[in-house]
Amino acid sequence: MAAPNTITSPIVTPSVTEPAGPSALAAGHGPGGRGLSGGGRSGHGTHPERPSARKDPADVAQLQEHPVSLRRIAALFRPYRAKLAVVVALIVATSLVGLANPFITKHLIDTAIPQQNVPLLLTLIGLMLGITAVTAAFGVIQTWLSTVVGQQVMHRLRTSVFEHLQRMPMSFFTRTRGGELQSRLTNDINGMQSVVTNSATSIASNVTTVVGTAVAMVALSWRLSLLSLIVLPPAIYLTRRVARMRRAVTAKAQRALADMQTQIEESLSISGVHLAKTLGSGPALSQRFSATSSELTELELQSQLAGRWRMASMSLIFAAIPALIYLAAGLPATSGGMTIGTLVAFVGLQAGLFRPLMGVLNVGVQINSSLALFSRIFEYLDLPVTISDPAQPAELSRPVGRLRFDDVSYSYPGADRNALSHIDFDVPAGSSIAVVGATGSGKSTLAGLVSRLHDPDDGAVSIDGVDLRELSLATVAGTVGVVSQETYLLHASIADNLRYAKPDATDAELVAAAEAAQVHQLIESLPDGYRTMVGARGYRFSGGEKQRIALARTILRDPAVLVLDEATSALDNATERAVQSALDTVSHGRTTLTIAHRLSTIENADLILVLDAGRIVERGTHRQLLDAGGRYAELVRAQRSAAPADDQPVIAAN
Repeated sequence: MAAPNTITSPIVTPSVTEPAGPSALAAGHGPGGRGLSGGGRSGHGTHPERPSARKDPADVAQLQEHPVSLRRIAALFRPYRAKLAVVVALIVATSLVGLANPFITKHLIDTAIPQQNVPLLLTLIGLMLGITAVTAAFGVIQTWLSTVVGQQVMHRLRTSVFEHLQRMPMSFFTRTRGGELQSRLTNDINGMQSVVTNSATSIASNVTTVVGTAVAMVALSWRLSLLSLIVLPPAIYLTRRVARMRRAVTAKAQRALADMQTQIEESLSISGVHLAKTLGSGPALSQRFSATSSELTELELQSQLAGRWRMASMSLIFAAIPALIYLAAGLPATSGGMTIGTLVAFVGLQAGLFRPLMGVLNVGVQINSSLALFSRIFEYLDLPVTISDPAQPAELSRPVGRLRFDDVSYSYPGADRNALSHIDFDVPAGSSIAVVGATGSGKSTLAGLVSRLHDPDDGAVSIDGVDLRELSLATVAGTVGVVSQETYLLHASIADNLRYAKPDATDAELVAAAEAAQVHQLIESLPDGYRTMVGARGYRFSGGEKQRIALARTILRDPAVLVLDEATSALDNATERAVQSALDTVSHGRTTLTIAHRLSTIENADLILVLDAGRIVERGTHRQLLDAGGRYAELVRAQRSAAPADDQPVIAAN
C-alpha cells in the first residue's frame, strides 16, 4: 500500500487559553454540544457560562434548607416527555454520527487517496458532507425542541410564582427585599432554560461522546489509548485547580457587581436623583461608584490571569499528547503496524475527548446547581397563603356598606402583644366613622382589616352581615375602596392609571370619576389630557394632584365602603382643603372609615373612635368627646397648642 511521505495531522490541538470544562460544552463548543446560553442566578450557584470544579456552598446550603424532590421536578417536564425523548435521541445520534468522521478520514488517507480510487473517494467525501449536514439538522431540531420545552416550563413557573406572590400577606413584602423577588422571577426562572438546554443536554452529550470516543480509540489502537490515559489525569487536575481559583475571584466579582447594581438603582431612580440633588451628594455618589467599578475591573483582571502559569503548564501537556502519540506510532516496538490513516483518526478522536470528559467529571456539580435553582423557585411556591378565597365564596349582590367589628383582636406574626384587642363597633350603611389615636395605637391595622390585608385572630369583620373571610378577595376589593397617604401611580398615562382599577372602564366613566375627585379640569388642561404620562411614581404632579388622581381611581370601582387611611396627612393646608373637598363629595352616600390626621377631617363624623395601645378607650361624636374631657380632648388641646394660629387643629398621625 502506498503511503504519503509525511504525516500532517489535520486535527488542531485543543486551545488552552481557557480551562476546558462543562461551560465550553454548554456553550455548544464540545462534541455534540448544542446548548443555548441561559440566564444565571444573581450571586447564587453556578452560572452556565463559567467553569466550576466543585459544589457551590450557597447551592449546598440552599438544598439543605429547602430539599427538592426529583419527582416534583419530573412533574414539571412530564407534559413534554415526548419532546424530551426526541431531544435525547438527537443528542445521542449527533454524538455517535460525529464519531464516524475520523474513520472516514482513515479510509481516505489509507485507501482512497493512495489508490486513486475515485468512486471510493467521492463516496467518503459525500459521507463527510452528509454527516455534517445531518448533525447540523439534528442540532437545529434539538435546539428548537429543547428551547420550546424550556420556555414553556419557564412560563408556567414564572406565572405560578407571580400569582402565588400576589397572594402573600403584606408582612411578607415588608421583610423581603424587592431585588430578591425580581431575582427569583427573572434570573432563577430564566435559569430553567439553562437546565433544559445546557445542563441536561450537555450531560447526555458528554456521556455519549466519552463512551463512544473511548470505544472508537480502543478499536483503532489499544496501545495509543493507554498512552492517552497516562497523559489525561494531570491535565484534568490542573484544569480543576484553575477553575477553583476562578470561582473564588468570580464570587467577589459578583458581590461587587451586585453592589454596583444597587448603587445604580438607588442613585439613578427619580427619588434617588432628587435626594442627591437636594443634599449635594452627587460627587460622593460618583466617587463611590467609581471605586466599585475600579474594584470590578481589578477582579476581572484577576479572573483572566488566575492560574495562568498552570494553564501554561497544561499547554505543554496538550502539546505532548500528539507528540507522544506520533512517537509511539513511529517506533517499531509500539506502532504495531499502524497506518497513517489510523494515526490521524486516533489523534482526531483523542483531541476531542478532553472537553466532554471534563463535563462528565463535573456532572455532580451541574446537577447540584440545577437542584439549587429548583429549590429557590419551589421555596417561594411553598410559602403558605394566609389570606385566600374560601372554597365557596358568599356573594354581595348589592352591597350597601354596613360595617361591623365583632370583638376583633389581631397581632402581627412574632409580635409580643396585640396590635388590636377586643375592637367592637357597628357602623350603619352610608355613615362615617373616624379613628384617631397616637402613633402605634393600631389605626392603620384596623383599616387593613377592613380591606382584608389581614384577617383577625379572634372575632369577625363583616360587611352587610357577611364575614369578609366568606367573601372572595375580588368581592372585597370591589366593595372596599382604599385611599392611603402614600399614593402610588404607575409610569403610564393618566387613563391607564385610572383603568388599573377597572380595565374595561369607558372614557365617560373615567371623566365621571375624575370630576367626582375634582381633578378633571386639571387633566383637561394638560396638552395630552388623559393620555398624559404621569412619570415615574407620578413625580410630574404635586402631592394633592396625585392624591386626587388616586381618589378618582378608587371611585372608578364605586365601592360601598371607602377607607381613607390618612389620605391628607402629607399635604399642606391649602392642598389638604382641596383634597378634602373632593373626599367629602366622594364620601356622600358611602360608608366612610377615616384614619384621622387633621381635626377638620373628622369633626363632622357620625362616630369617632379613640384608640390607645390597640383598644378603644373612647367613642362618640366630636362634641361629645370634647365635653367628656378625656383622651380625645387631650389630643385636640395638644395639637391646637402646637399648630400655628391660622392652622387647623391636628390629631397625632400613626
